[in-house]
Amino acid sequence: MKVKSTVFGAVSLVNAIANKKGATVGISLKVEAIVENLPGKGITIKSENKSLSSRLINKTIERIVSKEDLEKNKIEIELMSEIPTGYGLKSSSAISSAIALACSKIFKPKMTDKQIILAGVEASIETKVSITGAYDDACSCYYGGFNVTDNEKRKRVSFEKAPPNLVAIIFIPKNRKRGNLKNLKLLSSVFGNAWELAKKGEYWDAMNINGIATANILSSEPNIVLELVQNGAIAASVSGNGPSIAAIAKNENEEKIKKVLAKSNGSIIVSKINNRKAEVIEL
Repeated sequence: MKVKSTVFGAVSLVNAIANKKGATVGISLKVEAIVENLPGKGITIKSENKSLSSRLINKTIERIVSKEDLEKNKIEIELMSEIPTGYGLKSSSAISSAIALACSKIFKPKMTDKQIILAGVEASIETKVSITGAYDDACSCYYGGFNVTDNEKRKRVSFEKAPPNLVAIIFIPKNRKRGNLKNLKLLSSVFGNAWELAKKGEYWDAMNINGIATANILSSEPNIVLELVQNGAIAASVSGNGPSIAAIAKNENEEKIKKVLAKSNGSIIVSKINNRKAEVIEL
């Protein structure tokens, strides 16, 4: 059987490291995984991305496919990703969810959405790709829209579709340096307040508070969030643990925001907000 799964990226509204509670919103950059099982044994991965964690992929597969099935099947994987890895844009969550979704279609078609997501979340913790398992990231990658989560309890606390007429303008800095993640916990009450706002549906206020806090702790440009908001962003923040910075805006403000970001050394990606759920088809 040969299948193709599609899972999307996301950006942060509230960083989950301080309190193990996070919030994210889906974007339309995507990951596609083509998975085929053939007679034989072993796992082969084909991808243009050399920084990809093959351990994460293998551990995700092991959480879906039984030892017995692994002994009897050669699993071939081809991965295509539009999401830059290692910048806080949820590429690991998207990749592990895409692999889990494709493997479940072949080997365990009765798995629920939550079981599929958790396979990637647990594999992320096991391989140390993520500190919290990034349940918030995985939910927005898989379901699209806004997702507010309790990562420790593996629970979606609230979720809804996001306004489709918005874009995320994402800055990918040349310099990948970022501040000490442990310092995020010093402002746990600030992140807690931001999370409470997100839970009430005040997503952009939550993102701006998160942005000001994370930019001061993690970013080399602490004033960037205020400048982006002054130039038409509805909200802006370091995404994840950085170093990327995401600004959410209406289409008409896209160029003004690009001008602000173009003053720094790096590249810019524009992506629509995504409300589409992950999907898998048989080829």
